Order: sequence, then C-alpha cells, then structure tokens
Amino acid sequence: MILIDHKDRRPIYEQIIERFEQLILCGALEKNSPMPSVRSLAMELSLNPNTIQRAYQELEREGYIYTIKGKGSFVSESAQTADKKRQEIKKEIRASVEKALLAGISPDELRSMLEQCIEEEGGIQ
Repeated sequence: MILIDHKDRRPIYEQIIERFEQLILCGALEKNSPMPSVRSLAMELSLNPNTIQRAYQELEREGYIYTIKGKGSFVSESAQTADKKRQEIKKEIRASVEKALLAGISPDELRSMLEQCIEEEGGIQ
C-alpha cells in the first residue's frame, strides 16, 4: 500500500501524505473506511510512530481524513478534497501555461506538449 523511497529528497511524512492522498482520490480507500493505526503502520514501514502521526495530522488538516477519539482515523468524504486538489492543479497548470506563453511557446505547441505528457503518463487509452 505505502512504499517509502529513501532516495527521495522529500521528508518521509510528505511521501506518506502524497500516497494516501492518491489512494483516497482514486477511490482505493473508500469514504468512512478506517485508516491503518499509527502504531501498525509505523511497524509495517519500520518508522517512528511520530512520523506517521505527523502525516495523519496533515491529512486531517487538509480534509482527507478525520479522527474519532479512541476509535482511530477514517477516510473523509473525498468530494470536497478532490475538488480542492483539482483547483490546486488548475492553478499550477495556469502558472505553467503563463510561463510557456511568455517563453514564446505557441498555444498549439503547448497543447501538443500537454498531450505528449499525458500519453507518457498512460492517461490516454
């Protein structure tokens, strides 16, 4: 479920956050389903429980999960979270488009570049 890349320059808790975000947004983790306990995930990944706890706190702050005291953490309704993520991505794309246009890349060339990127990621069937 969660793989840690120790060669990645990002902190481990950020890698955990990113992977859970992906699992929640794609529907692999259903709404209201329980998250692995901090202790069990820490043991499974051979990490300090504080690292997992930090990731869970951030996921909760961003609205991906919610916690019930004494019961654990659960996946929240992802519709709002997915919309927020889409808006974030749209903002990033807009900034990249602006940079590309300022660099003299034509709109047609930019579309072609985007399609190529999507194809390379396997997004076009």
